Amino acid sequence: MAVHAHPDDESSKAAATLAKYAAEGHDVMVVTLTGGERGDILNPAMDRPGVKENMAEIRKDEMAAAAKALGVQQTWLGFVDSGLPEGDPLPPLPDGCFALVPLDEATEKLVEVVRDFKPHVIITYDENGGYPHPDHIKCHEVSVAAFETAGDPDRFPDAGEPWTPLKLYYTHGFIRDRILRFSEEFEKNGQENPFAEWLSKWRREQGDIMGRVTTQVTCGDYFPQRDEALRAHATQIDPNGFFFAVPMEWQQRLWPTEEFELAQTRVQTKIPETDLFAGIEES
Repeated sequence: MAVHAHPDDESSKAAATLAKYAAEGHDVMVVTLTGGERGDILNPAMDRPGVKENMAEIRKDEMAAAAKALGVQQTWLGFVDSGLPEGDPLPPLPDGCFALVPLDEATEKLVEVVRDFKPHVIITYDENGGYPHPDHIKCHEVSVAAFETAGDPDRFPDAGEPWTPLKLYYTHGFIRDRILRFSEEFEKNGQENPFAEWLSKWRREQGDIMGRVTTQVTCGDYFPQRDEALRAHATQIDPNGFFFAVPMEWQQRLWPTEEFELAQTRVQTKIPETDLFAGIEES
């Protein structure tokens, strides 16, 4: 089960891993916590009359197409997108948005899905949300709380029969070593490096999230499905943009994995891992 804040997050974060496990016969569920109603139009080709006004309906259709591309199941939790506040000072969050929902209320709804689907593994974001969007941070908090309480019969007794998931992972995608490897390939081939500005702003003291990675899943064969799912989110993903800057052959040859951090486990496993289900069959 992959728990995400908005439609499109499942396609930009560990999507090839989801497609791989689905293709191998695992039941895979994406839980989308909000409808992405306050998302901006990030693809210039979609910036046309009627799109912004119907963003919620359009993003539902995009999500259905992305789930089909990945071969996964998908469900909505029904919360309202908080939007990304901008300004100094930041404006207050809108009334009724997901980030302001009491933790127990949101957790109970996710626990109900966990108890119904019965996942062994849950994937979500780290404490920083992957990036500091209020919905991503809240998604982290709710996912951790659901992992810790879904198996407790005293918590949320109206949310179904208890089920105890075994492993909780955080996805990690913004890895400096990966970007450097692609940058070197651009330079070796005499091509302009699209990541040069991004790398120039990367402060050395920030370190690299790779230091937190415990698990690398080889899934390069499923990168085309990941890209199909990304393109399905046409309001959010520019087909001429950042996500498609690196040729597919380079990606599959130079960095054919997706990265995770084992945050909690109820089974014994050996680090580093190459499989999110490591240790579960033996448990």
